[in-house]
Amino acid sequence: MTQQLWDKQDQHPGDRWRLFQAIREAVPADAVLYAGSYVDVAPSFVYSDVTYVDLDKRAARFFADTEGVQQIIREHGDDENGRFTFLHGDYRSVPLDDERYDLLISLYAGFISEACGHCLRIGGTLLVNASHGDAALAALDSRFKLTAAVLSRGEHYTVTHSDLDRFMVPKKPQTVTRESIKASGRGIAYTRPAFAYLFTRVR
Repeated sequence: MTQQLWDKQDQHPGDRWRLFQAIREAVPADAVLYAGSYVDVAPSFVYSDVTYVDLDKRAARFFADTEGVQQIIREHGDDENGRFTFLHGDYRSVPLDDERYDLLISLYAGFISEACGHCLRIGGTLLVNASHGDAALAALDSRFKLTAAVLSRGEHYTVTHSDLDRFMVPKKPQTVTRESIKASGRGIAYTRPAFAYLFTRVR
């Protein structure tokens, strides 16, 4: 079951690996938190200490097969001694240490920047995409500053630190507020979209 769950997650073979390879080049990190991870174990292909959090029972069964998960990591990764921890629960209520992590991952899982931003150390990095509006929410949060955009072209990912003022500009004139983002629960259509964004925690 473990391999089957991963194969379904990795339905575009190697895509998640390529994504996190690009992220690691831009963001060296000793401790990583992936909230709402489901079974996406790809960060462990490139980072040596990753904490995964998810409420789904299938994710709990997946990570309970420690040897099966380690085998997947060994097949892809370059760090055979990588550590991972899985916490089964809602990331909004699971106890997590303040300012412990260098990288916080928010992909397709709700308002993680708000719920887990306190877990990032000052100077740490939030990787967030526009799904559910979390990138837009992070842009309004005074704790975070946009420092890069993650671009996807074909099978390749690149991280750019240039012309950031051209990103996150809504296609339609609108007033974007924390309340409107949370009420819609959807991402905002931007004139120049990116796959994801990198924010640095500044306070």
